[in-house]
Amino acid sequence: MAIKPVIDLRSDTVTKPTADMLSAMNSAPLGDDVFGEDPTVNTLEQRLADMFGFEAGLFCPSGTMTNQVGIKAHTQPLQEIICHRESHIYNYEGGGLAFNSQLSMRLLVGNRGLITAQQILDNINPEDIHRPTTTLVSQENTSNREGGAVHRVTEYEKTYVVCQQHGLKHHLDGARIFNALAVTGDSPASYGNTFDSVSICLSKGLGAPVGSVLVGNKDFIKLSRRIRKVFGGGMRQAGVIAAAGLYAIDNHIERIADDHRRAKQLEEALKSLPYIAEVFAVDTNLVIFRLADDMLADTFISELKSQGVLAIKMGPQMVRFVTHLDVDDADIDTTIKVLKSL
Repeated sequence: MAIKPVIDLRSDTVTKPTADMLSAMNSAPLGDDVFGEDPTVNTLEQRLADMFGFEAGLFCPSGTMTNQVGIKAHTQPLQEIICHRESHIYNYEGGGLAFNSQLSMRLLVGNRGLITAQQILDNINPEDIHRPTTTLVSQENTSNREGGAVHRVTEYEKTYVVCQQHGLKHHLDGARIFNALAVTGDSPASYGNTFDSVSICLSKGLGAPVGSVLVGNKDFIKLSRRIRKVFGGGMRQAGVIAAAGLYAIDNHIERIADDHRRAKQLEEALKSLPYIAEVFAVDTNLVIFRLADDMLADTFISELKSQGVLAIKMGPQMVRFVTHLDVDDADIDTTIKVLKSL
């Protein structure tokens, strides 16, 4: 009989609120956020805006919504966005770039998910009625499909200069930005001098059950709030969930380093196994690896599940582990034992 899965390494989105986080949620002061009257939501929005060097913030249910709202606010139909071909906004947001914003997409290949200043220069469309107008550049930190690759703010400073020189907006999908900051030591406030908007997820490394915040200048957030309403994202007593984000910011940032350490342990173990063909370099909490030609991901994942470990498929022979708040040292030890037994 299969063992009930107990170690969930599919994603850092599977975490459950801690007892103290639930207590904070239960005691949060509430109001109607559509009227702008939820004090906990207002505090969370301003807290993250200040932290990242922006004027204002907008709380949304998901990182997909903060990305899609932000992109819509920056663009108009018949325009084009430049992004990496492995980016989340292109691969995992349901075609929202086309459906919500009616954009063309210029998909680039870059080193571990990074689009460089020269690449932007080489891909800005000339003024020509046959071509969509290049309007926006979107980056991603960390880069999910590139194995949680980290990029330093100094690289983004270079791309921001090009964007400013050519009248382009610069957006960051910062779903795992706190993981990146734990590695680089960059100041969060430096992002306010480097991007026009940043999407910050609370339900991944920080361990909140739901929510993301979009930050930018006041006019941008005012427009984004209207778009959120149109998208059906207006929430009422949302302080119940915003309180989890505030608790996470105060208590779960420093512990992210533990996730990274445990991911490195998995990386080293995987490299020693004969049925593993390649392990992507591990910077943060994502561990992506390719199985040898004679092993399919579906078979491998099924065998792991039978022994109490959950993973996610990234391709025919590609698998991902993600460490997070609900995975401890004992879980990693058990996972490594299972891997070695296969």
